[in-house]
Amino acid sequence: MNYYFITGTSKGIGKAIAEELLQDENNFVIGVCRNSTIQHKNYRHQPLDFSDIPAVEHNLHKVFVPYQDAEKLVLINNAGVLGDIGYVGEGMPNERFEFVFDVNVIVPAMLMNSFLQVYQPLQVPKVIVNVSSWAGKYPIDGWASYCASKAAIDMLSQTIQQEQNVRASGVRVFALSPGVVDTAMQEHIRESDENKFSNVQRFRDYKEQGELASPEEVGQKIVWFLNNTDNFNEVIVSVRDM
Repeated sequence: MNYYFITGTSKGIGKAIAEELLQDENNFVIGVCRNSTIQHKNYRHQPLDFSDIPAVEHNLHKVFVPYQDAEKLVLINNAGVLGDIGYVGEGMPNERFEFVFDVNVIVPAMLMNSFLQVYQPLQVPKVIVNVSSWAGKYPIDGWASYCASKAAIDMLSQTIQQEQNVRASGVRVFALSPGVVDTAMQEHIRESDENKFSNVQRFRDYKEQGELASPEEVGQKIVWFLNNTDNFNEVIVSVRDM
């Protein structure tokens, strides 16, 4: 059995990835999120609130349970938040930075740490995919915390891959940008105030001109990627490359 641990499976890209994987009876999905919206014999829901770091720490053992029959183990850190849109120094509450980094960086780091520790003894292929964003490579006004958090996840992915190379573990780590996808996050972006995000009209145009990919389309591409990781040598990858 192939085991896939996916965060944020209640909706959007995470749910699309899970449902695509569950079409194969050899796959088992552990969905880590607050709400369960998938019913399938090969799906297990593990409730977790990523904004509550102590609760995450105390429940990691429930996520990564022993799977001695595993033929492949995959962790997909998909859950993420955009946070408040607005300029730094112009009324942004300080605690909102903490919230974005907890969900987008701290929890994925904790999950990767536990995943590697728990399953290190199992001599099977292991893959980690951190859903990143082109916003981690290019500054976008009004998105400071999000851009910085995605830059952090890119570097975290690259560093962990380097460590795994030193250990010759065979573990593969990727930071995958899904592109512009029609999700709730995009709705939030389109509703932004132009005074807090100068490029909001461009994102409204994406929707009006039908340029947003559907979560299902992206989910299919990501599953294809998961089945073809040997074809990719770089840590930083994009759905557009597939």
